[in-house]
Amino acid sequence: MRIKVLGSAAGGGFPQWNCGCSNCDHARRGLHGFRPRTQAQVAVSPAPAAWFLPNASPDLRQQLLQDPEFAPAKSTRGTPVSALILMSADVDCVMGLLHLREFQPLRVYATPSVLRVLKEENSLFRSLERSVPPVQWEALPLDRPVSVFQHGEAKSILTCKAVPLGGDYPDYVSAGLRKNLANDEAVIGLEFVQNGKKFFYAPSLSGRDEAWKCHARESDLALIDGTFWTDDELIDVRGSGKTARQIGHVPLSGPGGMLEQFPRDAKGRRVLIHLNNTNPALDEASAASGTLRDAGWEVAYDGMEFEL
Repeated sequence: MRIKVLGSAAGGGFPQWNCGCSNCDHARRGLHGFRPRTQAQVAVSPAPAAWFLPNASPDLRQQLLQDPEFAPAKSTRGTPVSALILMSADVDCVMGLLHLREFQPLRVYATPSVLRVLKEENSLFRSLERSVPPVQWEALPLDRPVSVFQHGEAKSILTCKAVPLGGDYPDYVSAGLRKNLANDEAVIGLEFVQNGKKFFYAPSLSGRDEAWKCHARESDLALIDGTFWTDDELIDVRGSGKTARQIGHVPLSGPGGMLEQFPRDAKGRRVLIHLNNTNPALDEASAASGTLRDAGWEVAYDGMEFEL
């Protein structure tokens, strides 16, 4: 199983187009240690020329064009991208679907509640159904491995399990529909397993559900929510706003933060993704970056790759 990090920043990317904070200013000026990043997106490959996309970031078109492995064969209209697996109905997770509307047949997996949000309240996504055959919307059950790829021998099977993370539905979901949706289907993490190797992906952790810890502990690779360094980060930088936890992200530092919560006996690599432009860990020479390195953490960057 191969994993590519196509994008590693939170919504808005880094630098964020309308932000003049110290981090964004340094990134714009090209200072050493401030790598520009597109919005969080990974790709998973169980076999050559076969790719799955957990989520569809707003930067997806740009991200796919930058990597020759996603190019169609000459004189064809197909690509190696065979399916997407949506982890929430958040704009940053689904907007990239609209880049894939150019008559490209696809499967799109999501929890039943997220499928309802997309199909019942967002007519824009009907543009995906122009393909022949049209997009296949597949309901993804919670806490049960689903075979999403099988080729040849049994060892080529790739399974995916949806892990409830205790998050919320985005604000754009109407009150009428919201009351009919399952709370535990709002935000999920994904556990991919192939040939005994486990990859756990959870770029948005609210901290309200602790089931993720077991999956993180047992994974060979965990790509985990690294959005904010402190709970009051946005307030400190902007002078107002919500805390990290109010937005739905466990901060990295402080009491009950990710560095404290993450299982100390986890066996695999631990990598942070979905970093907000205000996060001091984006400065590779900062005290925050040093603290992460000393604790055994890595910080994802665009173009990072893993093989399990």
